Amino acid sequence: MSQALFESWVRDELARVEQALSDWVPVEAPAGLGEAMRYGVLDGGKRLRPLLVRAACEAVDGDLSAALRAAVAVELIHAYSLVHDDMPCMDNDVLRRGKPTVHVRFGEAGAMLAGDAMQALAFEVLTPDEHASDAMTPALQARLCGLLARAAGQSGMAGGQAIDLASIGKPLDESSLRDMHRRKTGALLQASVLMGAATGQCSAEAWQALSAFGAALGLAFQIVDDILDVTQASDKLGKTAGKDLHANKPTYVTVLGLPEARLRAHALHHQALAALDRVGLNDASHLRLLADMVVDRDS
Repeated sequence: MSQALFESWVRDELARVEQALSDWVPVEAPAGLGEAMRYGVLDGGKRLRPLLVRAACEAVDGDLSAALRAAVAVELIHAYSLVHDDMPCMDNDVLRRGKPTVHVRFGEAGAMLAGDAMQALAFEVLTPDEHASDAMTPALQARLCGLLARAAGQSGMAGGQAIDLASIGKPLDESSLRDMHRRKTGALLQASVLMGAATGQCSAEAWQALSAFGAALGLAFQIVDDILDVTQASDKLGKTAGKDLHANKPTYVTVLGLPEARLRAHALHHQALAALDRVGLNDASHLRLLADMVVDRDS
């Protein structure tokens, strides 16, 4: 597939996901809650997780309407995690996606409630009424909810964030660092791939390959994030550069050094693509190009 065709696909998918987010994140939630929710999730971010859902759905010839709901749900979980992560009790950051963080704009209580509401809304989106035009079977609803809940909870993202906070100022070896980021960042990226795969017919072999792809890509994404944190400026990243180093947090750069961190990211990229090569999928071209985009990005 040409780069131009891929970029056109990305634009179309981003527009589709953005419209769905705008449709499903309510304006009318009480006492300014809807405004805070929309501020925290709309008009910003790479939307990598929704793109992975949609690309994995294509790879297994899945249900694109179900995949759109899954894409919105996973982005809501990601956005809520950023809202909470930026708060003073966590990372205490004032810049996200090039604008003031939610707690700066709406206050700490407003940010906490906006994050809580986005988390709940993710599962509401995954369980449409049986009369909805894009209704899903109860079995698919349950499977998607289970994948997302496990990736977001104590075994995944929340557990990784807890390790991250507990590790400030402490030395970590590479194995411990990998476990932290496998949970904090990797689990939700891997779940994005698997939620897309769950919308179609997927053999056990293909499921394992897509799971391996998502796991390798998730860790590669975090390593690149660590690299960009020390090599790019805040205006390029849309968030405060050098924050982890200033907070004395262990990263792949501090543990391995910059050259080795780059080598690990490229090795994981190779692992991700090799996983796709192991099985015959309907069309994995968008998954491949998304993997390239993750490793080659500069923000």
